Amino acid sequence: MTLPTLIPEVIFHVGSVGVTNTMINAFLATIIFLIVGLLLRRNINLKPGKLQNFFEYILDLLFVYFDQVTGSRKKTLSFLPIVGSVFFFILLSNWLGLLPGTGSISWGHKEILRPANTDLNLTAAMALVAVLSSHIFGFLTVGFFTYVNKFIQLGSFVKSLKHGPIAIFTALIEFVVGLLEMVSEAAKVLSLSLRLFGNIFAGEVLMTVIASIAGLLIPTPFMMLELLVGLIQASVFAILTLVYLSVATMEPHGSSEEH
Repeated sequence: MTLPTLIPEVIFHVGSVGVTNTMINAFLATIIFLIVGLLLRRNINLKPGKLQNFFEYILDLLFVYFDQVTGSRKKTLSFLPIVGSVFFFILLSNWLGLLPGTGSISWGHKEILRPANTDLNLTAAMALVAVLSSHIFGFLTVGFFTYVNKFIQLGSFVKSLKHGPIAIFTALIEFVVGLLEMVSEAAKVLSLSLRLFGNIFAGEVLMTVIASIAGLLIPTPFMMLELLVGLIQASVFAILTLVYLSVATMEPHGSSEEH
């Protein structure tokens, strides 16, 4: 029995770029999305077929859940391309990790297929996209200076100089709180990436151990459990991304009164 390693293995090189087994899984997920998207675009009709009906039903479900978080259908439509893509990519990548041959087919003593989200590089990249997107939407929605003022309230500090030591002390506290908010933004990237990576990697280790001990039939219930875990992890990552986007595009408290 060979347990999966924390670092993905390089299978081959394209020029100077090494292609790892997790990248192959990610490429497979991307190709499947591309094929399904082209099929939908080609066959879209006012009288929908089965495939179009299925995805329209999924979108209707997403709209209901997204509206509960954003409180606005306009925001839901704005965030859907990012959050929906993240959700379906993570879900499909997780489920592709349960395909027969994943973790068992080797090339030169290296696993050819490995769940994409067991690569911390990928989960960290998706977390960065989620957090940076929230800031970009924040800048575009509430304005650059208003959004920056959530973190660094330089204007309040300058004004406090005219109102005595208590006002200055209050402004300093607000400045420190702003710095802590910046640290919390970095912590979002860390928590998002490690949560997804840890759960999917632990599931892969569990499946490897159970399969090596019990053979083919006993691991089946655990595979069903991994299907559920894959769905839950994709949902958690997507909902947290949606929450970050929604919070970033809200007007700061007191901004309407100042105007």
